[in-house]
Amino acid sequence: MSAVTLFGTLDALGTFVFGLSGAMVAIRKRLDLFGVLVLATATGVAGGMTRDLLLGDTPPAVFRSALPLGMACAAGLFTFFFGALLDRMQRPVMFLDAVGLGVFAIAGCQKALMLGLTPPGAILLGVITAVGGGMLRDMMVSEVPRVLREEVYALAALSGAAAYVGCLALGLSTTLAAVIGGALAVILRLASVRFGWHLPRAPWF
Repeated sequence: MSAVTLFGTLDALGTFVFGLSGAMVAIRKRLDLFGVLVLATATGVAGGMTRDLLLGDTPPAVFRSALPLGMACAAGLFTFFFGALLDRMQRPVMFLDAVGLGVFAIAGCQKALMLGLTPPGAILLGVITAVGGGMLRDMMVSEVPRVLREEVYALAALSGAAAYVGCLALGLSTTLAAVIGGALAVILRLASVRFGWHLPRAPWF
């Protein structure tokens, strides 16, 4: 799979998965259909928009193609009508958020590399892409963003993006590198919740 095809696939998948998580939060907050679609769309496209603006790729892809908005709205509609299927999972918002985190970390990193950024800059862009949608979602429903309070969130995205860049440096294919990096981010995020891992807090407070 070429880098361009891989990026497009990851970007669409990440938009849809984050759209699902945003819609689930909206439904749990008892928002109506319009509110569900707004939160799904904001969650799905915010990270990609931020990435594109920082890269100078303007106007952002969400304004140049109907696909991002279509994927986010499709996720919102699916959750509105069939969200009970997702709700059967244990902690569905956390799981969907973890998957979106891993996918967008790799997508953001890959686009940055395609546009000529150095590996450290590309890794940082991957993290920003991964956490942007979740941050906006949480703020829109008056919650402290998970990136500031959860056990391992941005660190999981950072690890996944760094693993992706490292795998490419070792000569692995973009597809295999994306699978390894994305899986690492998702596993770290889920494991941190399961086992209560967290970064150190100030010992005196």
